[in-house]
Amino acid sequence: MFVLLVFHLVLGVAIIAAGRSLGRHGFALAALAPLATIVWAITQSDRVLDGEASIETFSWVGGLDIAIDLRLDAFALLMVALVSGIGLLICIYALGYFQPHGPDDVVKDNVGRLAGMMTLFAGAMLGVVLSDHLIALFIFWELTSITSYLLIGNDDTNPRARAAALQAILITGMGGLVLLAGLIIIGQSAGTYLLSELIIDPPTGAIVNAGVICVLIGAFTKSAQAPFSSWLPGAMVAPTPVSAYLHSATMVKAGVYLVARLAPMFAVSGNWRVVVLTVGSATMLIGGLRALRQHDLKLLLAYGTVSQLGFMMLLFGTGDDHIAQAGVVLLLAHAAFKAALFMVVGIVDHQVGTRDIRKLHGFGASWRPVLIAGVVGAASMAGLPPLFGFISKEKALEGYVDHGDFVGSTIVLVVIVVASILTFAYSARFVLGLFGAFAESDADDVSHAAHAPSFTFVAPALLLTVVSLAAGIAPVLVDRLVEAATVALHPEAEPKHLHLWAGFTTAFALSLVVIGVGTLLTLLRRQVSAAQRSASRALRFVPTSEQAFNFLLRAVGVTARRVTGFLQNGSLPIYVSVILMVATGVPLIAFASAWSGFGDMIEAPAQVVLVAMIMAAALGASIVRRRIAAALMLAAVGYAMAGFYVSQGAPDLALTQFAIETLSTVLFVLVLRYLPATWTHRAPAIAAPMRIAVSVFVGIAIFVFALVASGARSDVSGPQQSEAMVENSLTKGKGRNIVNVILVDFRGWDTMGEITVLLVAAVGAVSLARSGRRPDQTGAPTFEEILDPVEPDDFVDDDGPASSLVGAEPPGGIS
Repeated sequence: MFVLLVFHLVLGVAIIAAGRSLGRHGFALAALAPLATIVWAITQSDRVLDGEASIETFSWVGGLDIAIDLRLDAFALLMVALVSGIGLLICIYALGYFQPHGPDDVVKDNVGRLAGMMTLFAGAMLGVVLSDHLIALFIFWELTSITSYLLIGNDDTNPRARAAALQAILITGMGGLVLLAGLIIIGQSAGTYLLSELIIDPPTGAIVNAGVICVLIGAFTKSAQAPFSSWLPGAMVAPTPVSAYLHSATMVKAGVYLVARLAPMFAVSGNWRVVVLTVGSATMLIGGLRALRQHDLKLLLAYGTVSQLGFMMLLFGTGDDHIAQAGVVLLLAHAAFKAALFMVVGIVDHQVGTRDIRKLHGFGASWRPVLIAGVVGAASMAGLPPLFGFISKEKALEGYVDHGDFVGSTIVLVVIVVASILTFAYSARFVLGLFGAFAESDADDVSHAAHAPSFTFVAPALLLTVVSLAAGIAPVLVDRLVEAATVALHPEAEPKHLHLWAGFTTAFALSLVVIGVGTLLTLLRRQVSAAQRSASRALRFVPTSEQAFNFLLRAVGVTARRVTGFLQNGSLPIYVSVILMVATGVPLIAFASAWSGFGDMIEAPAQVVLVAMIMAAALGASIVRRRIAAALMLAAVGYAMAGFYVSQGAPDLALTQFAIETLSTVLFVLVLRYLPATWTHRAPAIAAPMRIAVSVFVGIAIFVFALVASGARSDVSGPQQSEAMVENSLTKGKGRNIVNVILVDFRGWDTMGEITVLLVAAVGAVSLARSGRRPDQTGAPTFEEILDPVEPDDFVDDDGPASSLVGAEPPGGIS
């Protein structure tokens, strides 16, 4: 497994490096990665489907117990089959899609790079489904976000592509950060970060419930659940092979995969079911309604994908093994028909130059393979027999009818039926759009004049439709895989065999209702469109997810500018105030959670007098008007501190402090001679009450910090570092002055660094002082001389062309 991930990495980087020369043929090389993965998966399938997991472990950060733990069970095998199988077909499809004169000619120079990025993305997705360690899963999770950002924004000259890529990375990236917090909470609470161990003994408690909500937010952003679904339709600006891969079988399934893994552990605790079923229901309905009003075939499929992802959340999120089996079936069926439909749309766009159903007037007989793929794929999406999509919908309805014994299950069942009717309607809209039912009379008939695609271009889509048909007619072909994947998620499950016809059941009756009402909506499509337009006008004041995202993005920008304008306004008092508030406020938060008490306040009577001197001098430095007086007050503070060192029995430190304060005072006096005697009366950047408040807060915080730090030393049990320094000062440092030994021996490199900083500062100060010299003393030209415009006559020299080029007396004697 680890070798496969490395192979994807190496191959992807190599294709990117040679992308410009490879062009679209880079996809031929990229196909090697999914092909190798398929071969490896086949060799592991018998053992894994029998219930034996394949495990590999590589230590990464041992001190933090972080490792790359890879585990292949039956559910992971199913996901690997989807990622690699669809990936291989996409690579073949892309060879035809990126032929010259296609709609993506603008990115033809980046096609090779696109192939390499898709290989890297496939490797990251494999890492997500194979990772058993939560932190490793998160790393691969974020890699899918980064590579999808590069895939969506591959055409970096297109502003729409850049905006869509930014939207995707912001939503999924922020969700990823929340996900990380949730994974850490769950891992720390459970005492393990391994998924295979969490399912045996999942943690409980209020903090775990908070972590679970964080994980769900991350999963919702990745799988485009409401209200985070706006990024997926926007990502349709990417080339169709990218959309067919990312939005049918891979990236958007990552959140569903994570929910499927965690639902058996947390579905019955906390608010898991309420959150998942509410979000999934809203997503399924909103996606279906939005798909039903699209004229762009690709956007229709995008919103349909949003709806189907909500459907999967409703199936996997319950934590019931029978309903989860329906989710496994839908996972397979959706990958097959949605990838095929995206390919059909890409073929139409490539050959015709448009995806707008208002401009498609139908196709000739030569387009029959494309139309077959489109009709069969849409029929499977609509849930018509004898296709695999029908079985998936039947299993979902059967699961909720027979096993929906939890709160809200009836409501969810109604939502599934209503959303399935919408799915039937927009599937019919897709088919009718291909045949020109929505074509406008004044639009140019571009479809009949278009050249039919080659069979190799259509072959991947046809193969996927064959899979949908074969799995529907003979579900025994995938029965073993589905059952084993269900048991991998729910070890106690006893999954039922798949059947195309299970008799006249309640689920079958609901399917008939879906087909009947969906057909009625299709026949009344003009009235439905009018009703949707009326509803849109009535709800025009309710923001959509896209509008909400744009508003938040603008709000963040405005807030950032205002905060930056306040904090970064060129005022040193504001800079210092912010730095000190943060530097002292953070330790205070730590003290509030773990208070160790105060140490000894006063150890000698003389210290009371010294404290009074320091307070008086510090107060005087802040209120005197003359600069020299302020400098002397600061010196008094330093001398009083030296007195503290004497009272503590450290005369060497006291002498050092005296020397430093004396030298500093002399420097202050020498510099202040060139400044006005008193402070200037300018309006302060911070009002006096605010300055006083900041000063009091920082002073008290530092005072408390010093007391707590001194008290903490006496609370430490066991040997202390200070005692070790006292014991080793003479024996190992060969010095009786402990402070000197610490500075020169124990912390020698620190002292060396401090000396280096002082030398660099001195050199800088000298350079700044010398920069005030006049230019004629250094021979350097002035700024005005450098910018002095040169007249054409300046190039004319009476002595001839040679002297005008090399000067009056150049080396070599020419004059």
